[in-house]
Amino acid sequence: MKTYIKHKQCGILLQLLQQRYRSLELESQLEEPWLRDYKDNKSFLIDGLLYHREKHTNVLTIIDRDHISLIQKECHDFPYMAHMSGDRTKERVASTAWWPKWEQELSEYIKACERFQKANRKDGKKYGLLQNIEEPKHPWETINMDCVTGIVPGGKENFSACLNIVDRFSKSMRFLPCHKEDTAIDTALLLWNNIISTCGIPKIMISDSNPKFTSEFWTNLYDILGTKLAFSSAYHPQTDGPAERMIQTMEDILR
Repeated sequence: MKTYIKHKQCGILLQLLQQRYRSLELESQLEEPWLRDYKDNKSFLIDGLLYHREKHTNVLTIIDRDHISLIQKECHDFPYMAHMSGDRTKERVASTAWWPKWEQELSEYIKACERFQKANRKDGKKYGLLQNIEEPKHPWETINMDCVTGIVPGGKENFSACLNIVDRFSKSMRFLPCHKEDTAIDTALLLWNNIISTCGIPKIMISDSNPKFTSEFWTNLYDILGTKLAFSSAYHPQTDGPAERMIQTMEDILR
């Protein structure tokens, strides 16, 4: 709370949120984007912490520059994030925290990333995390996972995404309809109800660095299940080839 109060705009917003009635005088002191968020009811307090509401997600509002820098690094630079694309980094940050002009700042941060620029050169080969994955000896011992979004919503539940599961041993495939807005917990439950409950616990789960697969929840789930976490290289056929080929076919059919 003290950190919020030290920030002028944040301090004014806190006063407005704590009052029972609107104060036009205080509102007149708010600047954008704080004023817009306040009027749109996107800011609220829980146990002295300021949160930001965006569609189906509520995230912590941060204003400390050290914390902002740490989140940018964790969502883009850390090894398990593999200096991913701008859109995927933004998706990761959007589900973690909010601060004024965060999208603009994040875009500038990514543009300044040397490894990201090298990986996205038009005349260069894209890089990934190269890993040797041992061949499975039994069905559903090793699986590939990927989540396809950008699908035209359909069905009774208006599904807008599809979780694709490929068994590396038998090449069996499961296509699980879901929603683009699903959280890591939603995705984990989908996997549990449709794969783990019927096929057993995989020893190795291979996925790209989608935020749904690399969040703290997934890491804890893997630890509980005693499963090895293996991140694939998005452009390395040895690690994710079966899933990527089926995903491409799936996209061609749906689109």
